[in-house]
Amino acid sequence: MSWTHVCDLQDIPVLGSRRVRRAAGVDVALFRNADDEVFALLDRCPHKGGPLSQGIVFGRNVACPLHNWTIGLADGAAREPDEGCTPAFQVKLEGGSVFLLQAELDTLALDLAAPVAGPRIPIAVA
Repeated sequence: MSWTHVCDLQDIPVLGSRRVRRAAGVDVALFRNADDEVFALLDRCPHKGGPLSQGIVFGRNVACPLHNWTIGLADGAAREPDEGCTPAFQVKLEGGSVFLLQAELDTLALDLAAPVAGPRIPIAVA
């Protein structure tokens, strides 16, 4: 397995996140909880596609910023009563460095569309 260094632990705020851009597909969101555990999910809520990286981390969960769905950080699954799942990526933490599997970055969930924030309205320039 080929692991890719994506950042250092200190680059992810405690109870916060950081996005990892991929060559193709939706970004990956890295999350750090109060116990310095690091998790990686596709940065897309299974409900309406909200950016999970902008959510609130609590325990081993993140609350989607759009509709407050609770998503498990370890497995990407929505917590009851909600349903759905966002893809989770394997993470390795070694000596203060965070690594993701390159094969997953290259192939996992490339078919899912990026979140859309709202309608695009053209602006006329005079």
